[in-house]
Amino acid sequence: MTKPYMKPIALAVSLALSLSACGKHEQAEQAPAASSTAPAAASTTAAAPAAPKSVFDISELDNGIQACQDFNGFVNAKWVAANPIPNDRSRWGAFDKLADDSLNTQHEIVDAAAKDAANAKAGSIEQKIGYLYAAGMDDAAIEKAGFDPIKPKLDAIAALKSGKDVADYITKSFADGDMQVFQFGSGADFKDAKMQIGYVYQNGLGLPTKDYYLDPKYQEIRDAYVAHIAQALQLTGVSEADAKKQAGQVLAFETELAKASLAPVELRKPENQYHFVSVKDADKVTPHFNWDDFFKAQGVTIDKGFSLSQPKFFAEFDKLLASGPIDQWQAYLRYHTIDDASPFLSKAFQDNKFDFYGKTLAGQPEQKPRWKRVLGGVNESMGEALGQLYVAKVFTPEAKDRAKELVDNVRNALKARIQNLDWMSDETKAKAIAKWDTFLPKIGYPDKWRDWSGLDVKPGDYYGNVEAAAKFNYQYDLAKIGKPTDRLEWGMTPQTVNAYYNPTDNTINFPAAILQPPFFYANGDDAINYGGIGAVIGHEASHGFDDEGSQFDGEGNNVNWWTKDDKAKFEARTAKLVQQFNDYTPIKDKPDAHVNGELTLGENIADLGGLNVAYDALQEALKKNPQEAGEKIDGYSEDQRFFLSWARVWRGSVREKEALLRLNTDPHAPASLRAIGAPSNMEAFASAYQCKPGDAMVRPTDKQVKIW
Repeated sequence: MTKPYMKPIALAVSLALSLSACGKHEQAEQAPAASSTAPAAASTTAAAPAAPKSVFDISELDNGIQACQDFNGFVNAKWVAANPIPNDRSRWGAFDKLADDSLNTQHEIVDAAAKDAANAKAGSIEQKIGYLYAAGMDDAAIEKAGFDPIKPKLDAIAALKSGKDVADYITKSFADGDMQVFQFGSGADFKDAKMQIGYVYQNGLGLPTKDYYLDPKYQEIRDAYVAHIAQALQLTGVSEADAKKQAGQVLAFETELAKASLAPVELRKPENQYHFVSVKDADKVTPHFNWDDFFKAQGVTIDKGFSLSQPKFFAEFDKLLASGPIDQWQAYLRYHTIDDASPFLSKAFQDNKFDFYGKTLAGQPEQKPRWKRVLGGVNESMGEALGQLYVAKVFTPEAKDRAKELVDNVRNALKARIQNLDWMSDETKAKAIAKWDTFLPKIGYPDKWRDWSGLDVKPGDYYGNVEAAAKFNYQYDLAKIGKPTDRLEWGMTPQTVNAYYNPTDNTINFPAAILQPPFFYANGDDAINYGGIGAVIGHEASHGFDDEGSQFDGEGNNVNWWTKDDKAKFEARTAKLVQQFNDYTPIKDKPDAHVNGELTLGENIADLGGLNVAYDALQEALKKNPQEAGEKIDGYSEDQRFFLSWARVWRGSVREKEALLRLNTDPHAPASLRAIGAPSNMEAFASAYQCKPGDAMVRPTDKQVKIW
């Protein structure tokens, strides 16, 4: 189960691949105003002694755009123009390019494993990954099988006769690793974070958010969704007329669930992520769904209780169990069974899923190559195992040591910032420092790798292998319930180009794949590294003190450690940041399409705090290396290069449909705005580029946001 409280720096994978709500197989993150460059022209520094240290291609800078007016354009416009979005993508930028590089490395690994699987050590991760990937690439066998792999499930759905049958079917499906209607998994107890409890969580919608069911402006998407559902049903032999009827039933059913679902902004609030109840009290919310029977079927012992995280949703679920027509339930379960399985079935099923989720919702012209899609399935099924092979191939101990040094320096800068705040009382500062003291940074990969010996992967059975892995991973997750929280466990694979903060264990996590250019250069100069990976580190650490993270203490418990007056001051400052991003309209020719400042608040706080903290850390690093202080590279000072590196991280472009989708669903602001949002609040940026009041990159004094 995706932990709702994990805070990645970006969505590393296109939403178009992960919006099928029920699927366990979701496949998986921009002096004078005219001074737009450094004072010295690039041509006068080409032969300077420092030039060999350069890791930033200044020929990509657009000197026709003033840095003080549009810093993102100055840094990234030329690159964006020269790097159009590939047809198999809905967006393209620094994260995506590096993710592609990671995929190419993974491709080499899985391809070699597939070729040598029969000769590999029996039961080794190399053999299992090899069998899994080879089965996924066997188009002939997959085409021949058609939808045979899911016929037993479809037959079971056809045999349902009552709400009790539906409840029993859902319970059994979960035990097999198939989540239907809602999610269930482990998580740290918000009130006793040292222990893991069970969480059930709203799910079950095929469209991105509840608004897509209820707002008239999404009628065209709803019509396309119904057509997509009907086509999916027809591919399994349902007649055209009956498929259309059932598709309408699915939409009507999901609309009722949507009315009882919380919107993305609401789901960011801890009080909407946790609602602890006893099994007996949960049964009162859902009298037609027995939670004791459910947990026993999952092999889980629930002691004092669990989190029924969104009670209103589960009350509606129960209402539908009691009164929903059985044929409507069958249509809903039938469609989602097909949809979940589609990436692993024949081409017609894959194409139908892509036509809606890829083309219609995200505007992506073409599917990714088959090998990338299969590799996505391998990552979903055995991601950490693949990460073990990835790290052995690409991640050096030297890179880890340099990254650790950066992490320590940025963390220390955050501590100094907290201690020197002029708006926070000593009482609250003491609590904030106590939380800082318990931060646990994790770099590159887990200290201890998972054991995969219990997973049986067979040659030539792609769907069966994916199903076996789903059940294996589900049971692995559930086995944590009732046990102490393991702070050393990772929630991302090493090959993921991303980073995250987890408030319930107070860890900041930096996978190996992001510890590469353009984020991190093992032998690069400090300015570039602190503006890139240093700001990423600061971003994740600042999540511990964003609007959501600030509601958890150093132990990971959801408690208030603020004085009333300090909390009011904090909220007044964050309100200005909400307004800053509410005012942005990032899509050309769509002036009514605004960023949601509340939805993106946590990430924007983390960007602002992270960039400030990384800048401070750079200044301290330069004090320790005075020979670098004042040194220009390519004609740019350390401060200028720091901000150049930050903006370059957020270079990229996105298709209009994908951009609109993300405005509704993504807690991260558009990348082009992240390049400028935080710097425009920083005096250090204005000083570095000699910007003046009134320039677009200098927010008015009364609107400047200063938090951490």
